Amino acid sequence: MLSDSDPTSVSLNSSPLDCPLPPPPVEVEPPETQKPALPLRPPSSSDEDFFSSASIASSSSSEDTHQNTPAPAQLPPQIPLSWPEGGALSREWVNGLMHCFEWASRAVPPQEFPSVLPVDVFDRLILSGHKILHKERNCVTISKDELNSDSRVVVVGDLHGQLHDVLFLLKDAGYPGDDRFFVFNGDYVDRGAWGLETFLLLLAWKVLLPDRIFLLRGNHESKYCTSVYGFEKEVLVKYGDKGKHVYRKCLGCFEGLPLASVIAGCVYTAHGGLFRSIVTTPVKRSKGKKNRKVTLNPDQTCLTLGSFEELSKARRTVLDPPWEGQNLIPGDVLWSDPSMSPGLSPNKERGIGLLWGPDCTEEFMKKFGLKLIIRSHEGPDAREKRAGMGGMDEGYTIDHVVNSGRLITIFSAPDYPQFQPTDDRYRNKGAYIVLEPPEFDTPVFHSFDAVTPRPAVSFLNDHLCSRKFI
Repeated sequence: MLSDSDPTSVSLNSSPLDCPLPPPPVEVEPPETQKPALPLRPPSSSDEDFFSSASIASSSSSEDTHQNTPAPAQLPPQIPLSWPEGGALSREWVNGLMHCFEWASRAVPPQEFPSVLPVDVFDRLILSGHKILHKERNCVTISKDELNSDSRVVVVGDLHGQLHDVLFLLKDAGYPGDDRFFVFNGDYVDRGAWGLETFLLLLAWKVLLPDRIFLLRGNHESKYCTSVYGFEKEVLVKYGDKGKHVYRKCLGCFEGLPLASVIAGCVYTAHGGLFRSIVTTPVKRSKGKKNRKVTLNPDQTCLTLGSFEELSKARRTVLDPPWEGQNLIPGDVLWSDPSMSPGLSPNKERGIGLLWGPDCTEEFMKKFGLKLIIRSHEGPDAREKRAGMGGMDEGYTIDHVVNSGRLITIFSAPDYPQFQPTDDRYRNKGAYIVLEPPEFDTPVFHSFDAVTPRPAVSFLNDHLCSRKFI
């Protein structure tokens, strides 16, 4: 739980690039009787396994560290999980879900995951979340009126299926509640073995407290990325002949994830960052028609920053945000990166989105009265290839410092990525940000190491160990 005196807090006042350009997209019944609890398997510590580690993790600062090993073994949960009577989730049910997922990651083979979360329970949860997400605006807001002197807003970066680190983060930051808001910047899945559990447990919190937890979309919440970087394979392994059904339902939920958030009127968060203005020109219809058709100007050689009004009108319900055509804003928000060079230009390295310099950060912040931009999208692998940009060893970087405020990148997946042999991982820390009263515009950083040992997992190795991490 955070406190004002937490020694891991650092006040601001005191990362191969992600997936390459995607191609154009083409668009169990629960057991009748409860199964006995499966025997608990001891976690492997072999350095040969992609998901093992010999190091001891901690929540850390320059002044204090403490071991961040898993909690003592608990009694096996009652499985399979069932949907609560009456259909309304409770905090007790969500806590039970987290316990079940953590226990099952160590005790239940992936192929037997339906014995923990039956398909009918998955369907109820995903439908409940789908309805809430699709009703939200492209840019969700936490207004100053909703915040008070006891409020804290926690902003979280990429998670990439690292369930045990997510569970630690939630406990360390303090679980969502009346005075504890969470904004997640996306990338819940891919490159980690527990993307499904990670997304579903956060979705359960969203269903329980829809006005206290906000799930934004990352570039990995797409059909292309999930088919290449592990999530689709993970789901098919865990749910077998029902896997395609589960995967399609998850994609439908991903489409509804909002693109950005504004906190207290002065903090903008998004997965990638800034976005372009889409120039429109009136085009006359054929003679005799009263109405005029508005089409998008295909000439985007003269790039300018977009507005929140344009963001609000973008069509986010697409499986893969396009990199060409008329609906470019979602791709910009999810894929763009900051640069130390001035100006706004196409992101040629990724083949989608933009690069923007400190001058664009200042222009955007000044125009909309912002003091802080918090984005994610770049881990240690991305940053090591970008000259002039800070590394991600501590889980965050301060990229631009301008007259109006600061631009920060936050990355919350420590010891990344899981699908690399131990010696090839970056051993980076993850981090999250806490925004505190009265203005909620000064970030307090909390860095943490990975929870170890991770359970041994090999069911995705063959699919992913040959993938190029760029």
